[in-house]
Formats: sequence, C-alpha cells, structure tokens
Amino acid sequence: TEERERERRTMTATSGASVKDTNEETDILVKMARQRFILKSSEVSPETKAEVKQALLDTIFSESLSGHYTAICSEMAWPVDEAKLKDMKEKTSKYLSDLEEKINDAVENLGDSEVRDALTAKAEYLCKIGEPKEKRMLAFKIAEEKTVAIGHKLDMVFSQLIMSIFDGDFQMMRRLIEKCKQLLEKGGDWERKNKLKVYEAIYLMATRNFAEAGDLFLSSVATFTTTELFPYSMLVLYTVITSIISLDRVTLKKKVVDAPEILTVIGEMPCLEQLLNSLYDCKYDLFFKALPQVADLIKKDMFLEAHHRFFLREIRTVVYSQFLGSYKNVSLDSMASTFGLTSAFLDKELARFIVSGALNCKIDKVSGTVETLRPDNKNLLYKETIKRGDAVLNKLAKMGSVL
Repeated sequence: TEERERERRTMTATSGASVKDTNEETDILVKMARQRFILKSSEVSPETKAEVKQALLDTIFSESLSGHYTAICSEMAWPVDEAKLKDMKEKTSKYLSDLEEKINDAVENLGDSEVRDALTAKAEYLCKIGEPKEKRMLAFKIAEEKTVAIGHKLDMVFSQLIMSIFDGDFQMMRRLIEKCKQLLEKGGDWERKNKLKVYEAIYLMATRNFAEAGDLFLSSVATFTTTELFPYSMLVLYTVITSIISLDRVTLKKKVVDAPEILTVIGEMPCLEQLLNSLYDCKYDLFFKALPQVADLIKKDMFLEAHHRFFLREIRTVVYSQFLGSYKNVSLDSMASTFGLTSAFLDKELARFIVSGALNCKIDKVSGTVETLRPDNKNLLYKETIKRGDAVLNKLAKMGSVL
C-alpha cells in the first residue's frame, strides 16, 4: 500500500538502507544495531518488523554470529533454534582454531607485521561474532602490543568504536575517542583524522551536544569517507538536524542552505529540505507542515530517537524567536495565521516557552497581542560584572581565612 511504501522510504532514509536494498559498505555490526533498534521501535509496523527480523536472522545464520544470536534472542524473547546455534558455534570454533594456527605460524616463521595482522584478525572476528566485551578488549590489547605504526593502532580503535556503537556504550566510546586523539597527536593521515570527526560527532549527537556535533558534521561534509557507519545521505540528515537548532540564520544560510554538497543530496529527503528552506525563507506555514515528517525521521533513527522531544522544543524556540525578532508587537491571530496554527494552540505554546525562559516576550490577553521584550544589554552586563565581582571577593575571603 501507499502507507507501507512511505514507511519503507522513511526507514531507508533513517537506517541508510532498506531491508531489500542494503548498503554493502556499511559495517555489519552497524547494520545489525539499526535493525535491532527498528525491532524495538514503537514507530514501525508489524509487517516491517517481520521483514527486518528475517533480514537480521539471515545475516546471523549466514555469518555464524553465535554470540549475537543468543544475546538478541534473549533481548527480544525469541525462541532459540538449538540446532542452528550448535552449528554456528562449531563453525566459529573451527574458524578461531584456524586463526590461532595462523598466529602461531606467524610467531614461529614470519615477521612482526604478520603477527600483528593475525592478532588483529582474531580481535575483529571476536567482535563480529559477539564475544563478551572483556574477551574482545583483551584481544585488541594483545594485538596493539605487537603494533608499532600509528595508523594500524588507529584502525584497531575504530574497530572498537564500531563495537561500542553496537553495544550502545557511549562511555567506552568517549574513552576510545580520547585515545584516538592522543594517537593522532603522534601522527596520522588526514583520512583517519576526518574519520575521527564523524565518530566524535556521532558521540556528541547521541549525548545531546548538538552544537559541537554540528560543527564536526559540517567539517566532514566535503571529506566524508566513513561509509562503514552510514551513507552520505545520513550525514546530510545529521548535519541539518544538528545545525538548524545551533547556528544563527546567516551562518545557516552560508554553511547549510547554500552548501553544494548538501544541495546534491537533501532532495532525497523532501520533508527535511522543506523544513530547512522554509525556516530560512520565513515561510512558517510550510515549516510546520514539514516538522511532523522530520520528527518521524528522528524517531526512527537510533542515534536521534532519544532526543526527538528536545529537538522539537529547540526548533520551535528557534522559529518563534526568528519571527518575533522582527516585531515589537504583533497580534496573536496574525501570528497564528502566519504559522498555520490556531490562536488557542499558539497561545498555549508561547506561554510554555515564556515561562521556561526560552522566549523573551509577553502575551497581552486583553489586546490579544504578543509583545517582544528587547534585552537590556547594559543592565545584563552590569549584573554579570557584579556577579563575577562577588565570586572574586568570596575567593579572596576564603584565601584570607586560610592565611
């Protein structure tokens, strides 16, 4: 049906690939993480979940991912096919034995680089099949001890970053990002430096630091090569979402609205294109028509879903502030008409933002107008100076009592 096809296109945009048309460059663990997210999402139809479940199980069985199979069956309360599990464990056991033989042969007969390659292959395979975190980390530690080149050490950390994304372990992701930065201070090529920007941007976005994430995404638009995480269209989605609530209007126009790299791809997501352009062009009725569709994209993305309420609140603050910035007084009915909303709804909306301090205005219920309150910059500066002065005096008083 048309509704099913629309949902399929939405899932394609947010997962980087549909069930039938997978992006072969995306890492298998990232694909599985997105599939697992879809299966747990309340925004997806049972039919789509059935397709995703079958695709996930097909991947697990074809690749003999025994560790992931038991974990996902436990998480999703699926029955375990003991015969298939036994077969997968036998295959993984044999493959690990072959890897151990290669490691021993490299130690006895070959050089350090061959030993490193064999140890790295084992560590990456343990990640792929879903072995416990302690076992994976130990394997990478052993491989790193045999590694001299900074580039190879960075590649190992990137492999662990992918596993931390699969695990949803953002504390581990932060530690690994810091480790990458320390290694890059000792050396490293531009491609790995650009790759780290994307990983760090994902971490910042997932932990709700949209401003810094947006800066890193924008700096990666022209040099993106991190296709193991997602395709370029997803980079554009993340760039627009993080930038639209953190950049001022002039900067947004220069870096996002008119960016040629973004213009070539954003048309694949019409609702996102309409949201961005209508905000800049002040076509607020079109903006609010596109917003629910963009909210659906956000709710169906594993990195953004937890922040969809935050995004909706922040983007509405941006659009109301932009409109009110052009007026000293405006009638509530006129503003509601411009936004394509009812006066009663807009009244409640603005009241919530005013009470929270997000909007600097007041509503005159008698005259039915909204009055913009211009900030007194001199008064604010005076208060800030007094506040800082008090802090300095308090520190001096504490120092005096100690002396």
